[in-house]
Amino acid sequence: MKKAEMGRFSISPDEDSSSYSSNSDFNYSYPTKQAALKSHYADVDPENQNFLLESNVGKKKYETDFHPGTTSFGMSVFNLSNAIVGSGILGLSYAMANTGIALFIILLTFVSIFSLYSVHLLLKTANEGGSLLYEQLGHKAFGMVGKLTASGSITMQNIGAMSSYLFIVKYELPLVIQALMNIEDTNGLWYLNGDYLVLLVSLVLILPLSLLRNLGYLGYTSGLSLLCMMFFLIVVIFKKFQIPCPAEIAFLVNETVNGSLAQPAAFVGFNRTESDSCQPRYFIFNSQTVYAVPILTFSFVCHPAILPIYEELKGRSRRRMMNVSKISFFAMFLMYLLAALFGYLTFYEHVESELLHTYSSVMETDILLLIVRLAVLMAVTLTVPVVIFPIRSSITHLLCASKEFSWWRHSVITVSILVFTNLLVIFVPNIRDIFGFIGASAAAMLIFILPSAFYIKLVKKESMKSVQKIGAMFFLLSGIVVMTGSMALIVLDWVHNAPGGGH
Repeated sequence: MKKAEMGRFSISPDEDSSSYSSNSDFNYSYPTKQAALKSHYADVDPENQNFLLESNVGKKKYETDFHPGTTSFGMSVFNLSNAIVGSGILGLSYAMANTGIALFIILLTFVSIFSLYSVHLLLKTANEGGSLLYEQLGHKAFGMVGKLTASGSITMQNIGAMSSYLFIVKYELPLVIQALMNIEDTNGLWYLNGDYLVLLVSLVLILPLSLLRNLGYLGYTSGLSLLCMMFFLIVVIFKKFQIPCPAEIAFLVNETVNGSLAQPAAFVGFNRTESDSCQPRYFIFNSQTVYAVPILTFSFVCHPAILPIYEELKGRSRRRMMNVSKISFFAMFLMYLLAALFGYLTFYEHVESELLHTYSSVMETDILLLIVRLAVLMAVTLTVPVVIFPIRSSITHLLCASKEFSWWRHSVITVSILVFTNLLVIFVPNIRDIFGFIGASAAAMLIFILPSAFYIKLVKKESMKSVQKIGAMFFLLSGIVVMTGSMALIVLDWVHNAPGGGH
């Protein structure tokens, strides 16, 4: 589940929930979430908030106290790690299966380094630009166009996150119900249809929670989401040593007489050929390889959460925040690498675009996988309302900033967001397409293009011929290449390949 998608943050019990801006339509007792959502209320100019106090003019800008931070270094690392990890982890094995181990590690390394570099640009721009609000930096740099671009990219990323969460409900909830009810024949049963279940969960659980004016206990889904992903990783590693090679399963099925061995659903009809042999491949290029970089960029987007976490950091300084970022990115690099590697080494080229669903092909009644599914389903279901809040807040601010709160408007916007997201989940055939499109567009904007563009525009003390500005310019150009190239290749894949059968 994701994060920058909204940012899932831990709880600081000593924070006064009333400290949140009165302009919001909800209050928080979770400071980092509070700060994260402040970026969607960028109507208050930082100059009017005394971000740079006159008494501190002689100090470096990043040493200026806007709010004294209350979050410790360790908790900030946890918050940022939580903001990074998300539903994208479920697609990493699929990326590795279509790039090979060596190429995947190269791409993972570059994307993580580039993401960390963009954090450096963003922090420096915030210090020089005098704002800890992402949209406000866009406004300072490029006026209303910059503000709308930043807000639109964050909103698009959040909608992608919501869609990926609901895709997990669509994929996994039917399997959980089937296992709990011990149903073998699923034909014609509406309550095992993923499309119906997504609509039902959205209507019965997500909509009532999303209509609340404050998040309340939903802040606890922060830690729950990260714990679920860690549990998922442990199970992926454990199952590697328990599940036989798919090719060997297919061979045994074909050789078994009188059906004495149960035939796994996903591997029906496979022959034991060279292509199905259980040998890892290190470099792979095929039509699905184009999704690797977008899936990775989608998995590393946390940039809307960087400035709020920076604002809440105790003893705030740019160097201290960069140390938080380095530790968090390295931890997530290892977690992503392990999840992708062991998932790939379990199923090889038979990995589906959502890894957890792949296990149902061979272990439909496994109790450990059932527990993982239940935990992930609970986490994503409770996280969707958290993600809706900043989207609704941003839309409300852009369209009705000067108007009083209205339950009618609040409800219409909430329902509209949910309806749009449900239509995406029902009619887009594959979660891979969500990862790919959002990763190539909004994620590329948030990682590559916007931080470098803001840096070039707002950091005045460095000339355009300086190493720093030249580096930012190359970073901007590389982001444009990544975005346009990935989008073009993905669209070509959509045109030349018929939509998959669902996974």
